[in-house]
Amino acid sequence: MGAKEKLRLVIEDNTSLNGKVFDYFIQTLILLSLIGFTFETFPDISKFTIEALETFELVCVIIFTVEYLLRVFVSKNPLKYIFSFYGIIDLLAIFPFYIGSIYDLRALRAFRVFRIFRALKLIRYNKALNRFHIAAKILKEEMVLFLIMTCIFIFIASAGIYFFENEAQPDVFSSVIHSGWWAIVTLTTVGYGDVYPITIGGKIFTTFIVLIGVGVVTIPAGIIASALSKAREIQKNNNEKNI
Repeated sequence: MGAKEKLRLVIEDNTSLNGKVFDYFIQTLILLSLIGFTFETFPDISKFTIEALETFELVCVIIFTVEYLLRVFVSKNPLKYIFSFYGIIDLLAIFPFYIGSIYDLRALRAFRVFRIFRALKLIRYNKALNRFHIAAKILKEEMVLFLIMTCIFIFIASAGIYFFENEAQPDVFSSVIHSGWWAIVTLTTVGYGDVYPITIGGKIFTTFIVLIGVGVVTIPAGIIASALSKAREIQKNNNEKNI
């Protein structure tokens, strides 16, 4: 076994002792870096604490950068890893530091908490996550169609409320684009109350939009529940074949 293969086992296989130590070390560092970032937001912290946290942040970024490069190096398909979910998360963990002089995006590192699922190896949760993966494949076309229909409904709602309310509230519903916020919060039945119709026509139109919005919110739940049920059956059939 070559050095690259041995390194791959440590980084990607957390069933071995070295793999577990590596994973737990990275996870601990992730949690500590998030705690450090939280403390940095305190308004009244000493200069010494600020310098200590900045030094610790630098150490974390160096380690995360080395980890990212090692994962790219040992990956059988580097491009696939780079553009994978975890590859993007790993990049987001270090990318904010290098552009920190322009924007403060270190909070994005919080997404790395999803990597904990790799190390915990809880069979129950792994099966559940796998079911979501299967379900996503099953309902891919339906969800694309649903998103298209949702965009159409948002446009219709935005245009409709604009024509009803523009004259009465020109500052709030100044254009179809500006009416989009009202359309989104109404279709999703959130209704913050910051933007609302005052004309009779606008109120009647809003009633129909709210009723449509109830369907917009509930339809995906039904689709996903059905797909997860199918995914469970697929997993059960696969397990029976493996027995």
